[in-house]
Amino acid sequence: MKSLKTPVIKVLIAAALSLGAVGAGQAQTAATAPAEAPAATVAANPAPVAAPVEAPAATPATAPAAGDAAAPAADATYVPMKPTPGVGQPIDRGIDFQPQVSPIGEQAYWFNHVMLLPIITIISLFVLGLLLWVIVRYRAKANPVPSKTTHNTFIEIIWTAIPVLILAVIAVPSIRLLAAQYEPPKKDALTIKVTGYQWYWGYAYPDQGIGEYVSKMLPEDQAKAAGEPYQLAVDNRMVVPVGRQVKLIVTGADVIHSFAVPAFWTKMDAVPGRANETTFTANKVGVYYGQCSELCGVDHGYMPIAVEVLPVDKWEAWVRSKGGNPAGPVVETAAAPTEIAPAAASAALPAAKN
Repeated sequence: MKSLKTPVIKVLIAAALSLGAVGAGQAQTAATAPAEAPAATVAANPAPVAAPVEAPAATPATAPAAGDAAAPAADATYVPMKPTPGVGQPIDRGIDFQPQVSPIGEQAYWFNHVMLLPIITIISLFVLGLLLWVIVRYRAKANPVPSKTTHNTFIEIIWTAIPVLILAVIAVPSIRLLAAQYEPPKKDALTIKVTGYQWYWGYAYPDQGIGEYVSKMLPEDQAKAAGEPYQLAVDNRMVVPVGRQVKLIVTGADVIHSFAVPAFWTKMDAVPGRANETTFTANKVGVYYGQCSELCGVDHGYMPIAVEVLPVDKWEAWVRSKGGNPAGPVVETAAAPTEIAPAAASAALPAAKN
């Protein structure tokens, strides 16, 4: 018996030791598992940590708004341009047109000086010569017996055919100029509404969001201080960009006025209740003056017009200084419909049928 009990006791002791080792191993595993779980969670979900870091980086995307807010400071650099003596205004003892600074004006100037004036001069000299010849040749002393001739077919054909040919030659450039003056404006033309009042002008830029402002003649002391001609200088000019077509919508608020700027070859009546339209394109920077060209009342002679032509960048600065948008009205486009992936569309069909 003694020999049998000894191996049994050894086996029980070995089993007990094995169970103790297994229990200790499980206890150690359970103790280390909670410590490793948070580390695994952080590694598996990095996005929540990265999101707060990226959120501040998105804030600089609003930088254009800050740039827009700083724009008025740059616009403060706009200063009204000083006129050039003899340009865009009358001159003492002047007998010619003002120098033209628009394509229509240049075309009209050429038509007058190259075609009309030479033809008129030749006809005038020819008629004067005929009169002198008739006075000398057919005076009563030289012809005591008057001629009885009443008709001459050849002369009648000549004095009918030649004027017809002259008018035909003049008609071609004349009709071309007339058509160019009333050609419809381009799509990108700058629209300005001009309103004549007794006795001043009002200008508005509807596409740029600039409401109507009035333009009145400066007193003599202020005009001289600004270096501008008296009775032509104004407190608020019409300002346009160089090289861009300008469409004027001209109307009157009380009586008939007329908006005229000789250097642009522009003249249009301002009739109450009617919107007349004309265009011009100034191709040279400067200040150009005009006046009301319709008898409109007691102060008709005190309705000057001053148009300032600026480079495009300076004109845009002027528009911003007036609270407008140089680019014109912002057109809001409708959002494009969301495209559905083919798989999602096919998956949605059974649901729709149900």
